[in-house]
Amino acid sequence: MSNTTKNSALVLAALSLAISTAVHAHGPAHANNDKERVIVEFKPGSKNAIEAFLHLDDDGLLDPPKDGDDPGDNKDKKILHRYDRFNAMAIQVPHSAVHSLMNNPNVVSVTPDEKRFVQSTQWEPGKPYGIEMVQADLVSDAAAGTRTVCIIDSGYDMGHPDLQTSGVTGVNDAGTGTWYTDENGHGTHVAGTIAALSNGEGVVGVLPNGNVNLHIVKVFSASGWAYSSTLMAAAEQCADYGANVINMSLGGSRANRTEERAFAQLNAAGILSIAAAGNDGNTRHSYPASYDSVVSVAAVDANEQHASFSQQTDQVELAGPGVSVLSSVPRGTGEKVSLSVAGVAYEATSMEGTARVENSGELANCGIGDSTCNDAAGKVCLIERGVISFAEKVQACEAGGGVGAIVYNNEPGMVLGTLGDYSASIPAVGISDTDGATLLNQVGANTTVGVTDSDWAFFDGTSMATPHVAGVAALVWSHHTTCSNDDIRNALAATAKDLGAAGRDTLYGHGLVQAKAAVDYLTANGCGGSTGGDTGGDDGGDTGGGKPGKGGPKK
Repeated sequence: MSNTTKNSALVLAALSLAISTAVHAHGPAHANNDKERVIVEFKPGSKNAIEAFLHLDDDGLLDPPKDGDDPGDNKDKKILHRYDRFNAMAIQVPHSAVHSLMNNPNVVSVTPDEKRFVQSTQWEPGKPYGIEMVQADLVSDAAAGTRTVCIIDSGYDMGHPDLQTSGVTGVNDAGTGTWYTDENGHGTHVAGTIAALSNGEGVVGVLPNGNVNLHIVKVFSASGWAYSSTLMAAAEQCADYGANVINMSLGGSRANRTEERAFAQLNAAGILSIAAAGNDGNTRHSYPASYDSVVSVAAVDANEQHASFSQQTDQVELAGPGVSVLSSVPRGTGEKVSLSVAGVAYEATSMEGTARVENSGELANCGIGDSTCNDAAGKVCLIERGVISFAEKVQACEAGGGVGAIVYNNEPGMVLGTLGDYSASIPAVGISDTDGATLLNQVGANTTVGVTDSDWAFFDGTSMATPHVAGVAALVWSHHTTCSNDDIRNALAATAKDLGAAGRDTLYGHGLVQAKAAVDYLTANGCGGSTGGDTGGDDGGDTGGGKPGKGGPKK
């Protein structure tokens, strides 16, 4: 055996073991004959040969079994996606078939079909601050009709009072439902951050006047996850519909070589891809954000501080607001928490199990709430946290005829409570220790407390930071349409507001994205005048455009 043959055999054996390990690391791939989802990249012009090799017909299934064949084998090999643009296909095959594919001379690579998840966390109340933080309110979106933003996510609640209906197209992956509905809520929230209308209702997005074109590709059902093969197909859809910017508020912990090459090709074709850095709060890379051809976005809070959940890697390129971001959600699925005392509004959190209603009455001091509050009839109970459960405190208020319950903390910070299995008949909310001390001096004042259905909600996550950056990219690009995607990317990096350690770092990348500064930078320097310095990231040899590196210019 020649050295070349030996080396080839070793590579194939190692790749087979890597695929088996990577696929099964997520648990059994499929109970039925250990079928695995893989992405096959093949040499240009060999698509038909690969399909013939797999004995596949046009519908992606094996030809009818011959005499002696097991009829159950008819579904063992199946094409999930074809990617003519990328010379690849995603298939589902028994593990034994993987080895045959690796030995096929027309095959470039066979890689696991990795899972991709939405990148948001549980949400908490806050203020819609992000638009001002990224300077979107300082830049006109009148020319945004020249740009198309493609949102790969869980759909779009068409008919939401804050979302445009004109200039919106979409497609959906099989089994996810129609693209103009959103069973998960994530996609509608992302879309609102990009393009919620300035209509005097709800919130406004980065591009608030209904001028930008949106293309929705629905890949997530209510479960909130899909595969890298699905993501590749979605990205190809974005390209087919003329997208300038792709927003991917999603990711997974494993890279896929074919997926990486696909995004490199899109980058070379002039498309700017932007993705969430991840929410694990560690230093592990997330994909597709950590491919060199994709902008990785970290999250900051309203004080421009790094969000604790936001991943810290050398691929983080820009930061955007991602904590307590208020945006649109499918109609009626959000929650509005309101508290005002003597005409002054206070921040409050709802308790799980609260009644969804708004009530008013005088404020009554009910102490620790460990017994019936006899002075609560027709009033709102103010109760200190401690000793007994939140449910018992609310029940003590109800027993006294109270119409609402406010529980304040006995330690620094907000009360984030649940009533357990109890369903209250009155609204129940939590507030901070400092606001509790203030309200103790407001006993007798008129108070309104409510927890009601809403078309908007607060979400946390690098998922929420990503559409701020994607929206800004489209906004800046609409002012400089002759610029390339690399020009826009480098301008965003060059003008980002430096946060944390001086220069690029793993928490914030180049810093907080700034719309007006980027527009002004390109006005002064022109297209092609910006440079990002050295390329960032790892293993970027054949991936097209590199990320603006640590040597790039800073504001």
